[in-house]
Amino acid sequence: MRSTGRLVSSLLLLALFASACTGAGSVDPTTVVSEAPAAESSDVDVASSSTEPCLSSSIDRGDAVGETTPDPGSLGFDEFLEESYRVLLLRDPERLTSLGVSELFGLRNDQLNDYSEAFVGETQGIEVATLESLRTFDRAVLEPAQQISYDVYEWYLDQQIRGHRFVYHAWPVHHFVNSYNFNVLLFLEEEHRIDSLADAEDYICRLNQLGRQAGQVVERLRKSESLGVLPHRLVVDWTIDRLGQDLAGWIRKEVVQPDEISLYTTFEDRLDDVPDLSVEQRAALLADASAAVEGSFAPGWIDLRDYMVSIRRKAPEVAGVGELPGGAEFYEYLLRQHTSTDLTPGEIHEIGLQQVDRVESELRAVFDALGYRATRSLIDSRAGASIEAGFLNGTQPGGADEIVATQNRLIAEIEEVARPFFGIWPDADVDVVPDAGGGGFYVAASFDGSRPGLFHAGIGARVPLLTLPTINYHEAVPGHHTQIAIAQELDLPTFRRVIQYNAFAEGWALYAERLAGELGLYDDDPYGNIGRLELELLRAVRLVVDTGIHSLGWSREDAHSYMNRVIPTWTHEVERYMVLPGQATGYMIGQQRILELRQAAETELGGEFDLADFHDAVLGSGSLPMAVLERVVFDYIGR
Repeated sequence: MRSTGRLVSSLLLLALFASACTGAGSVDPTTVVSEAPAAESSDVDVASSSTEPCLSSSIDRGDAVGETTPDPGSLGFDEFLEESYRVLLLRDPERLTSLGVSELFGLRNDQLNDYSEAFVGETQGIEVATLESLRTFDRAVLEPAQQISYDVYEWYLDQQIRGHRFVYHAWPVHHFVNSYNFNVLLFLEEEHRIDSLADAEDYICRLNQLGRQAGQVVERLRKSESLGVLPHRLVVDWTIDRLGQDLAGWIRKEVVQPDEISLYTTFEDRLDDVPDLSVEQRAALLADASAAVEGSFAPGWIDLRDYMVSIRRKAPEVAGVGELPGGAEFYEYLLRQHTSTDLTPGEIHEIGLQQVDRVESELRAVFDALGYRATRSLIDSRAGASIEAGFLNGTQPGGADEIVATQNRLIAEIEEVARPFFGIWPDADVDVVPDAGGGGFYVAASFDGSRPGLFHAGIGARVPLLTLPTINYHEAVPGHHTQIAIAQELDLPTFRRVIQYNAFAEGWALYAERLAGELGLYDDDPYGNIGRLELELLRAVRLVVDTGIHSLGWSREDAHSYMNRVIPTWTHEVERYMVLPGQATGYMIGQQRILELRQAAETELGGEFDLADFHDAVLGSGSLPMAVLERVVFDYIGR
């Protein structure tokens, strides 16, 4: 969403640049650039677009974002939920485009988000006012369904407000998925539709705002720097390299070649799908896009890169946020955000150690059943199984098509097998998108049905068949796509169809991996089952390493050492945990809560337990914080 997909509401990005979902093993962030010359100060020029932002919407954008929380005294509860969340959504034009609902708001898809300090401060004020207004309603007199909405909205707004003090603790520009730089390019190249001349004009309008937006981000980075919040030096190196790749290597403003930059080349390709576009119109659009890339995007990205170069020498070799000013409290906030529980770092660390032992025992039992030597280590056994299972090569002729066909076959197979175990099933389709950048993540379908869910599948030179099915079940069916598409299609208040909670979304997707095994998908595929357990072991390791880095003072080397002892093929993920603190803990914590609730239902209901009914109870209220999910499931048991 993105789980980036965008599984967490991008409103949180406005306030905190917090992390969203990624799939298992989505990027290999191991490339290190050589040392670049660094300036002694961070006084770099901040780019701004020479073109004024387009104001072509049918209602005035300034009036739209100037709306304030509605007076609850003049509205019923349901109306208040819609109107108050509408005010927040209007401040997030990129989210409106992703959802496919801009036209419903009377807007065009021609604006980027505003990340200025003043705008974020206004948003924070609206969130405070919205929570205060929500609490004027008497929860006790609301209908049961309304009480769930009350609880979910209260949790969401309260958590947003808890994060206000940590606005400058997050570091939004880095080398990994869900960074600012990753998200905005994915948004423009994939989520911004280009089906008409107006869509193309809106795209160019957004290109012309990238310099301004990147400048706002640089100012945010400077404020973080002034507070002593800086990323690890290697993260700075990798980010410099990543931004250079986005620029196709053109890191000086006077020599940029727009036709070598993906924002231009993808736009050129997508114009082929615009009907009735004359040769003259196409040429004019391409000229405008080239000018926008050269005059706005490239200067903005070069300034981002130059800023990262300027801080390189002062960047610490500290892996965890817990060692930064205010970092311990920030990490506790992030754990609550990503697990939607009040578990402490120590408790999560201990759960991780216990789960590592449990999964390793299950793996040993599988290898014993397959006749592997008992004296062979689990690491050697898994490595041998991976080689025996084989690989697909997405770089050879026809290789990418073979991977996509394999993924589509797996989706069709599990849809047929899993469908009887769900009462609710989504209408939205999921498409497999070949991703040379690593893949392994999901982008949600749009609300208006114009864009299906998109599973980005890696098409590298060695795509392991050992884990390929499990990643598919996690990202597509019955994982992220099934859960998120169901939520979008439910008859619920808008905010409950939009906002995704990390532990719920990732917990469900990890539960979906296990469910595939329970439904027999690995019965004739022992290697696939080993891959499933390997990925489950990875999620257990994440609890240990994430808390180790950000709470227990582990260095990057400490984290690598632990992973090398337990699951060395995934050691590269250490750098993911460094830049996305807390995010990786949602998977196992969420899955274990769902499994505990299923066990409670089976115990209480006995022979009356029905797996389809349980799945409907879990998914039928949209994405929920864990405490609310528990109440929903126990209500289902009581009924």
